[in-house]
Amino acid sequence: MTLTQEAIEYPFDPVYQLELDPRYADLRKAGGPVRVRLPYGGEGWLAVTHADNRTVLSDPRFSRAATIGRDIPRVMPDIRSTLFDDDPVLIDMDPPEHTRLRGLVAKAFTSRRVADLRPRAEQLADRLVDELTAGAQPGNLVESFAVPLPLLVICEMLGVPPAEQAAFRAWISAAPPVSGMSEAEMRAARGMLEGFMQRLIDSRRAAPGDDLISALIAARDEGDRLSERELVVLALTLFVAGYETAADQIGNIVFALLTHPEHFAALKADRSLLPGAIEELLRFIPLGASSGFPRMATEDVELSGRRIAAGEVVFAQADSANRDETVFDRPDELDFRRTPNPHLGFLHGPHHCLGAQLARMELSVALTVLMDRLPGLRLAVPASEVPFRVGRLTRGVEALPVTW
Repeated sequence: MTLTQEAIEYPFDPVYQLELDPRYADLRKAGGPVRVRLPYGGEGWLAVTHADNRTVLSDPRFSRAATIGRDIPRVMPDIRSTLFDDDPVLIDMDPPEHTRLRGLVAKAFTSRRVADLRPRAEQLADRLVDELTAGAQPGNLVESFAVPLPLLVICEMLGVPPAEQAAFRAWISAAPPVSGMSEAEMRAARGMLEGFMQRLIDSRRAAPGDDLISALIAARDEGDRLSERELVVLALTLFVAGYETAADQIGNIVFALLTHPEHFAALKADRSLLPGAIEELLRFIPLGASSGFPRMATEDVELSGRRIAAGEVVFAQADSANRDETVFDRPDELDFRRTPNPHLGFLHGPHHCLGAQLARMELSVALTVLMDRLPGLRLAVPASEVPFRVGRLTRGVEALPVTW
């Protein structure tokens, strides 16, 4: 395939489960960003190589903030106004506003704070396995483990009281994933979540604790660095971001291990492989169903020989970048000993995932507890019958029937 400025239709057709569309490999061989035609808003550019993705994600000439409020090319209908109205959201900001808000919460996601949270995460994971094994086989590992674990962990971090965690877990279990909701469902969810967060903020303002909400309140009330609305929206954003993607990652990774039994056996036999295995699985598994969150060029920019004109948008495709043959040897194979492994599973640059250390801890706890408690864990149905969610920006196992 030769590089051409003639736009190709994007996103590509849905692929099977966790496979990556082979057209990305063809486009990487051609080199440079690719002109694409989106379902909404017209044409843009798609970055498919590792180098181009890093540039788009880190170069300040590619702006997230410049896309807000504009009819830009996009993969899905514009749901931002439904979810957040005109409120500022971290993922939509550029420095210095992004730097200001990110700095207020970054201390809650330090390695030390995450390490301090690990014993509680282990207790929660053990309790969930107790509940799973107390039921009949087969069990649904997504419903019983992959979704509630990160939900309960982020509740602990935010300071949600245990009594309210149970009610909130029940609501989340009954609701569709945020990125798959209809407009009416999103508005209802937003109202419920905002009310919940405001009550939690009021409670923590009256009785502060050692949690993220209390720290944000201190920044609002003592340092006057947050408006009340920023406080509510930031807490809401952290909550939503803190569980849904992590739940998808846990479900996808367990499915990948159960369908690569030789790798799972090696990991169970040698637990020292676990940190490298998590990084490799984050690289190997394509989390995005397509590319979202485009960036707009604020001036003319040359990207791998292509001129991106001011006002044009570029989509970063991290899953394609993670299979770049010029960076990763045998990129389509799992290698738990791969080093170095500069994957973009947590993106790159100013918007590098704030909760990356938390996600790594949750994945480590989840896999360790499952291997310790359920050494005979296996699929209860053929892999081809495991359903995946559709119509979302991220991929996720819908149900994972397992026996042990």
